[in-house]
Amino acid sequence: MPKSHYGEQLWDKNSIKKNQDGYIRILSKFIPKNTTDITQEILYTMDNNCLENSFRYVALGAKEFNEFKNNFSDWKIPNGDKLIVGVLDQVCSFEN
Repeated sequence: MPKSHYGEQLWDKNSIKKNQDGYIRILSKFIPKNTTDITQEILYTMDNNCLENSFRYVALGAKEFNEFKNNFSDWKIPNGDKLIVGVLDQVCSFEN
């Protein structure tokens, strides 16, 4: 579970699914260090591309997974984000 000064990012090892394109889909949850009306827990369904070290959010939620679909999400690189780098590292090494 990666941590930063913003909070921590958890992901569910039981949620791992590898799709036909070789991407790894997981369920993940961001828990902010301080919770307010603006900064709340966020639930993510995310695809991870271990070969290119990139990710995309397929869906988001506040109360449950997949509340808001994001079917046309672009692939992103972590760009130094400790939480995303940590999730990518853990998911890719867990899968291999």
